[in-house]
Amino acid sequence: MLTATFAVLFYLAGALFVAGLVARIALYARTPAPLRIPTTPAPTTRSGAAVRVASEVTLFWSLLRSNKWIWLLGWLMHIALLLVVLRHLRYVIEPVPQWLLLLQPLGLYAAYALVIALAGLWLRRLIVDRLRHISSLSDHLMLALLLAIALSGLGMQHLQPTDVVAVKAFFLGLLRFDWQPLPTDPLLLSHLLLVLALLVIFPFSKLLHAPGVFFSPSRNQPDDSRQRRHIAPWAAAVEGTVAGRTASASTAAGSTAPGRTAAASTAAAASTAAGGTAAGSTAAERRQS
Repeated sequence: MLTATFAVLFYLAGALFVAGLVARIALYARTPAPLRIPTTPAPTTRSGAAVRVASEVTLFWSLLRSNKWIWLLGWLMHIALLLVVLRHLRYVIEPVPQWLLLLQPLGLYAAYALVIALAGLWLRRLIVDRLRHISSLSDHLMLALLLAIALSGLGMQHLQPTDVVAVKAFFLGLLRFDWQPLPTDPLLLSHLLLVLALLVIFPFSKLLHAPGVFFSPSRNQPDDSRQRRHIAPWAAAVEGTVAGRTASASTAAGSTAPGRTAAASTAAAASTAAGGTAAGSTAAERRQS
């Protein structure tokens, strides 16, 4: 019963994670950028903008220039989290490649670095007045969730070791739709429940900022407003519709103008003829008198 429950929970959480991630990325891609708004100084070429985005993703370059301590904690947390996730790939890959075996000790040390970085970032939100006032409950809960996952993982390493062979068999069984018994260690079950919560929350929380960097107009746009005109697709469509209506109105006005000109000429000729007739009548009257 326990194995079936966790198997269903992981299927549901995985499906929600993938669907939420795809939906959020699609939303980012559809969001228009009507203005050219790169944060200056900015590169003036598309290749330079791509390098800028890459530097933000890998080095957190703008954060490094603004605050060295926050950069150190943030960069350490993200790199440590990446190494920890890579270390856990051994539970879903069989056979385990050599590079992943070599990464195992580094991933364990990264878990300690992850705890230190998360604790430092959380402490910063608690002791810095400005951050304490603008931090919401969700900010604290996200840090607490990540810290609880890291601490429970380290607890299984040092306090309550679990049967990692059985755990790997369980996850490989999930991928192959051949469920295998899951160990019932309390710390392991707590760790897995926390991971499930993270999978469900991740696509709908502030944690999903990594894909947003690639769609940020202040980062991915080159500063070339003087060289080329920037226009959003929807604005181009509106502009094309307005231009079409203007051209139609001009054509209609042009086709009406010759008729109006002919009528005006006829009226002028009639007016001239009437004037000539009136002048002749006046002259005749004078001769008679």
